[in-house]
Amino acid sequence: MIQSETLELLEWHRLCQHLATFAATKLGATAARHLKIPDSQTQSELLLEQTKEIYQLETRLTTGLSFEGIQDIGDSLERAERSGVLAGEELLAIATTLAGARNLRRVIDNQEDLPILTELVADLRTYPELEQEIHRCIDERAQVTDRASQKLGEIRTDLRRVRSQITQKLQNILQAKSGAVQEQLITQRGDRFVIPVKAPQKDAIPGIVHDTSTSGATLYVEPNSVVPLGNQLRQIIRREQAEEEAVRRALTELVGAVKPDLERLLAIATTLDLATARSRYSFWLGANPPRFIQREEREMITLRNLRHPLLVWQQQHEQGQPVVPVDLLISPQIRVVTITGPNTGGKTVTLKTLGLAALMAKVGLFVPAREPVEIPWFDKVLADIGDEQSLQQSLSTFSGHIRRISRILEALGNGEAEEQGSRGAKEQETGVISPSLSTQHGLNAPLPLTALSTQHSALSTRHSALVLLDEVGAGTDPVEGSALAIALLQYLANHSQLTIATTHFGELKALKYEDDRFENASVEFDESTLSPTYRLLWGIPGRSNALTIALRLGLKPEVVQQAKTQVGEATDEVNQVIAGLEAQRRRQETKAAEAQVLLQQAERLYKEVSAKAASLEERESSLRASQEIAVQQAIAQAKGEIAQVIRRLQKGTPTAQEAQQATNALNQIGQQYQPATPAKPKVGFMPKVGDRIRVPKLGQIAEVIAAPDQDGELSVRFGLMKMTVKLEDVESLDGQKAEPIVKPKPAPAAVTPPPQNVPEIRTSQNTIDLRGKRVADAEYILDKAISEATGPIWIIHGYGTGKLRQGVHAFLQQHSRVNNYEPAEQADGGSGVTVVHIK
Repeated sequence: MIQSETLELLEWHRLCQHLATFAATKLGATAARHLKIPDSQTQSELLLEQTKEIYQLETRLTTGLSFEGIQDIGDSLERAERSGVLAGEELLAIATTLAGARNLRRVIDNQEDLPILTELVADLRTYPELEQEIHRCIDERAQVTDRASQKLGEIRTDLRRVRSQITQKLQNILQAKSGAVQEQLITQRGDRFVIPVKAPQKDAIPGIVHDTSTSGATLYVEPNSVVPLGNQLRQIIRREQAEEEAVRRALTELVGAVKPDLERLLAIATTLDLATARSRYSFWLGANPPRFIQREEREMITLRNLRHPLLVWQQQHEQGQPVVPVDLLISPQIRVVTITGPNTGGKTVTLKTLGLAALMAKVGLFVPAREPVEIPWFDKVLADIGDEQSLQQSLSTFSGHIRRISRILEALGNGEAEEQGSRGAKEQETGVISPSLSTQHGLNAPLPLTALSTQHSALSTRHSALVLLDEVGAGTDPVEGSALAIALLQYLANHSQLTIATTHFGELKALKYEDDRFENASVEFDESTLSPTYRLLWGIPGRSNALTIALRLGLKPEVVQQAKTQVGEATDEVNQVIAGLEAQRRRQETKAAEAQVLLQQAERLYKEVSAKAASLEERESSLRASQEIAVQQAIAQAKGEIAQVIRRLQKGTPTAQEAQQATNALNQIGQQYQPATPAKPKVGFMPKVGDRIRVPKLGQIAEVIAAPDQDGELSVRFGLMKMTVKLEDVESLDGQKAEPIVKPKPAPAAVTPPPQNVPEIRTSQNTIDLRGKRVADAEYILDKAISEATGPIWIIHGYGTGKLRQGVHAFLQQHSRVNNYEPAEQADGGSGVTVVHIK
């Protein structure tokens, strides 16, 4: 009962309504409105994984996950199982649902890293043959088609024939008795075809009157000559209806035969829709996935910038006030947090925000807080928030609180009994039975609150529950209420994992200094504006602002002073200490904000320097690429000019003078395209500590803060940045390059000079003409020429039948001095000439 009360107090149903608006199907919306809270952490983690994978999937898809065609067919499946006959609309809904589910599975199967969703749809059966049969028998208007059965097709043919006969006869009557009819119109009354006849001339067209107009001036008559055909039509229509029902019955039986699989399909589709709704709602909230922590392993609850989801909805959809986030950072040893401060300061909202965050994490929703989101898995969330006074039940405010708190303690006791019973069962299975903790500590009977403080170290088992108490101990005498609140919080420190309580009792602030499981927090109040800031301050208890507010609102100073006298000097000193702590906290926050600004400036400068360096590197790469292109173009042009010189030599027998001219031309080409030797930069500069130097790659002037080491690296600083650069990357302000650091080098190994590239020029001396010779004679000539050759040989074998060329190539292939051979260039004879390169 207290669990449902807590959900009502936290307005959980409103959050579920908001979630339902993100569902794509009626089933998903219904499931969202009646969201079930899991009973185990394993179930919650599975739901969270589903939400994460849907979130990941929808970021890849352009239109999101589509649930088009999926409908609520649950009632239809029940009727099919009970041998009912489904209507055409129901059968069509089943077919579209099968198609929609198949599309969902196809989209998920096409992704590689969605293990949870893939496993979910792995056993999904969509029965394409059933879908095809339904579409064969039922058209898009949910009517049975002619092709559904041969008998139905024949019936429909007879039906059209009889209707055509009736229409033709009625048309003849309308033309023959045009003066007796009201208008040239054939209409229907029921399943009978009639024509409108003027009442005074009803005898002109004898027949059966099926209807009369409102004025009585028109009678709708079925002529006697058409009545037999009308009777025949009615019989055919009944046969048609019977055959249509037979078709739908056969389809219904097919559906009923696979009802369990279709129910499973419906459940999977609903699960996917609900996970999609959670993902889309989480995205809309700007929420982040939570991680369940184990406080026993010294993990801290971390909820930074936590926002109330209902207030976010109110701000977005109802033009509400901006949501002020709170920070909840609770150390692992803390079991009770007392929040103090003025009314309307946000204490109750903080309780509700934490309660909703715990529930959202349990059902697989992301939590509207900044990453990382780390929160325990609470098996129960129990709350006493608001007022339960009732005139009908004769309950005061205090009585209402006590009734609800009693139910909370009872729920905690039941939870511990279940845990101990489970432990006892496991011990019985292993043959080990230990005395029950409830028997040892007398927990079977209600424990008096006055004795609760003695249970601090006696109980080793703590219930994993989150307890939220608003205005604990309020509504009665302050002295007794304070004592009761202290005893209650000490009891909850022993029996629940975490308790958050709001209070106005000053005595509860001292619990922190008596028990390290307690912590203080307060809502901030701005005395200058006499209004709360809704910020939560940790480690500082809230102080009373009633007298200060009263004085600033115009209450007589002597009255306020008299009140201060009544309160006592001790309270005033405590308030002064708290005020000092608050001022110190504000100074620390100001310094932290200034440090954050400096950090942002440093990060911005670093980004600018990095961007400039990247730009310089890109520019250098671009210049290098353009230079390479220019070099390649020069090489290509030089090759072309060299080829022209070679062709001039090949046109006839070269003389010594022509060879000299070719040599001079080649030398000129080499001088033209050989890059000029760059001037050596001035060397001799060696940077020292304190010198100002230039770093050309970064375009910066820097100060040397560490001299070059033996590897030629030195440390420099410009602005706030420090970095290490190489000696060859710096220069003096007047452009001098640094003197390189000479390292002893090992004796160089002997290097064989590369062979000189001699231009291959065809002359009469290295050209052999084998045209008209046999292969055997050609081999002898070739062997002699190859053995004497010192460079390439041009062999002219012509085209012909190709046998001479094949023989030459076969001989060259096995000769030991032949390195390789290839067809000559087109200008030298093409494939009719073979160039042989000698080793």
